[in-house]
Amino acid sequence: MLTPAFELSQDHDFLTVAIRVPHARAAEFDVYFEGVDFKFFAKPYFLRLTLPGRIVENGSEQGSYDADKGIFTIRLPKETPGQHFEGLNMLTALLAPRKSRSAKPLVEEIGASGVSEEGVEEEDEEFDWEIEQTPYKEISESALNSQYHYGFGNLRSGVVQRLQDELSEVIDIKDPDFTPAAERRQKRLAAELAKFDPDHYLADLFDDEAVGQILRYSPWWNGMHVEMMASLGQSQEQGDHVTITSFSKTKVESAWTIRKLSPTLCWFETWTGIHEIVVSFGRRVLCYPLHRHFKLVVKACRDTVRILQLGKSAVLKCLLDIHKIFQENDPAYILNDLYVSDYCVWIQKAKSRKLTDLAEALKEVSLTKAQLDLELEELEAAALLVQEEETARKAAQCGSTQQMPGSSPEPNESDSDGTTSSGTEDSASELEEHAGTQPIPVTSLQGPFLEEGNALLIRNGGVCRNMASQLSHVSEGQPLASPLAPVIEEVGDQLMTTLQVSTPHSATAGSHSGLQDS
Repeated sequence: MLTPAFELSQDHDFLTVAIRVPHARAAEFDVYFEGVDFKFFAKPYFLRLTLPGRIVENGSEQGSYDADKGIFTIRLPKETPGQHFEGLNMLTALLAPRKSRSAKPLVEEIGASGVSEEGVEEEDEEFDWEIEQTPYKEISESALNSQYHYGFGNLRSGVVQRLQDELSEVIDIKDPDFTPAAERRQKRLAAELAKFDPDHYLADLFDDEAVGQILRYSPWWNGMHVEMMASLGQSQEQGDHVTITSFSKTKVESAWTIRKLSPTLCWFETWTGIHEIVVSFGRRVLCYPLHRHFKLVVKACRDTVRILQLGKSAVLKCLLDIHKIFQENDPAYILNDLYVSDYCVWIQKAKSRKLTDLAEALKEVSLTKAQLDLELEELEAAALLVQEEETARKAAQCGSTQQMPGSSPEPNESDSDGTTSSGTEDSASELEEHAGTQPIPVTSLQGPFLEEGNALLIRNGGVCRNMASQLSHVSEGQPLASPLAPVIEEVGDQLMTTLQVSTPHSATAGSHSGLQDS
């Protein structure tokens, strides 16, 4: 708990307590006063005072809250009007805990108490009002000038330093008050790279039924966009759209998902261009949520374009939805004070032309998997190579098991030249066709499944999670650059020796214009 800054003053009939609680949950607070005791609580702040005179609750007490300054002002009637309270500026004495006015007897008769067990449990769980308090110390102006800024318009500093315990569950960056922007970005990239799970990515890539359901969901802005385009007499592109956080209603994890997908909210990042924003968002979509698929990145960007095209009202609705989600989530509400509330005010004053220009700029952004710097194309190529070799091996095993003992195998034109089944040939030709700069259409290949040892094997578009993370660089004529190269090379050599299947050319990473769906 934090001890807030406070100030006491008095007149003939009232004692006034002014409490400064920036970034507190002002909608939820408690005030208690009786005799010389005064207690105030508004998370994350707690204030307990032992007053030099007695106050009383008689219906004339008053209270107000200044949202701009974050100050509660409470006027408490004196029990004896005209009494002068001494030592109102002695903060340490006012904050000191007051000794209990009643003490437990040194000797108690066992079994004599009439308190039930339920009553004892409730008493044990009662809040400890006598916790130690430390007087609030203002941060000097020189110290504030030496700190780095964040928040809307980079106008805030010193907030996290005081609310570190509360914000540790909300943001990923530690000590942003003393971390420059370049260092924040380096730490964010390193954290994303450590969080990226190749197993999870390949599983969602090849077994994308759940992702498909999300892509088919049509959010509210889709219908509004259709109406707007129809009213303008323009043609409407048909398609379904996606929301990353949830479907029709918010869920308990919505606050976590929103802030995790935003490097601005999670790392207090600042930006100089739209493309770097899209790249950072794409990396986080593939690192943190339950469903991690590149198509979700593309659809989210397209939906953002449509929301911007709808104008300020649509953008404001989205911001207010986020504000409500954060306000109901403890302690994510602090992000409203740092960012969202100011955005809600700004968007109402912004010119519509700015949103139109922003939508056009975002629409022209080109994003490829290679630009995310997660080695996605190399990972997919390695997985497809293993799938192709396993398909060939399964086909060979099927041919040998169908041959009965004592009988000669019937001549087969496709087997006479040492090749495998037609399905294998089709898959191999497809890999050859897309070798070079074109990305492999990873969703077009299907194959059987078999798990042996530690090999990565695939069935019906599903991926065994054993060694996906060990597949990184597989390219003909090039050394394996990954630290796991010996493992991959050994597995490849074993498969090549057993199956005598030549390695097809793997797809190389390249840049492509526009937002790729694959």
